[in-house]
Amino acid sequence: MSVTLSLYWKGERSNHPAQDAPMTHPTQSEASRVPHRRIVLTGFMGSGKTTVGPLLAARLGWSFVDVDDVIEAEAGIPITKLFARHGEAAFRAREHATIARLAEADSLVLALGGGAIETDATRTLLLATPGTLLIHLEVELATTLARCRGTEHTRPILADQANLASRYQRRLPLYRAAHVSIPVDELTPEEAVEAILRAAQLV
Repeated sequence: MSVTLSLYWKGERSNHPAQDAPMTHPTQSEASRVPHRRIVLTGFMGSGKTTVGPLLAARLGWSFVDVDDVIEAEAGIPITKLFARHGEAAFRAREHATIARLAEADSLVLALGGGAIETDATRTLLLATPGTLLIHLEVELATTLARCRGTEHTRPILADQANLASRYQRRLPLYRAAHVSIPVDELTPEEAVEAILRAAQLV
């Protein structure tokens, strides 16, 4: 079955109802001047970063790394406990340092935690580093709720839909500051990989 893919570079209008973010990032031509050496996936929970990422890496023959997995392995405790013990500011500083270190590697697909995009320094790093393509896997909030149903024990925010919606609306313009956004609500993981490869001009 053929699927129509909707890709949009910043400055173009999307079909999603939220307002597009200001154009404060490289244009398509600027982002394409340097061959992509790493692809970084960002997006809200349920967007498929950790599902699509390994599939994409396998297609490219690259490595896949989930930033949250690295942080937990190095800290020796779950991220929820890091938040509880040290607070969000300390966690975001650790997260940024981890991303900055990992983003020096070539032939890498890197999946970010959903909140990493809120750190200004992280966005600047990923948007400005030559060879890095920041891809936003965009989902509507209804898709998040459907895909994440049953995981409330590990994602307490899902039980508080007012706060979840507020977080989604706060982050959406930041996600859309990525080099390219791909609405993936109706795509299978394999179709999302194809869309990313097209956006990265790797097919």
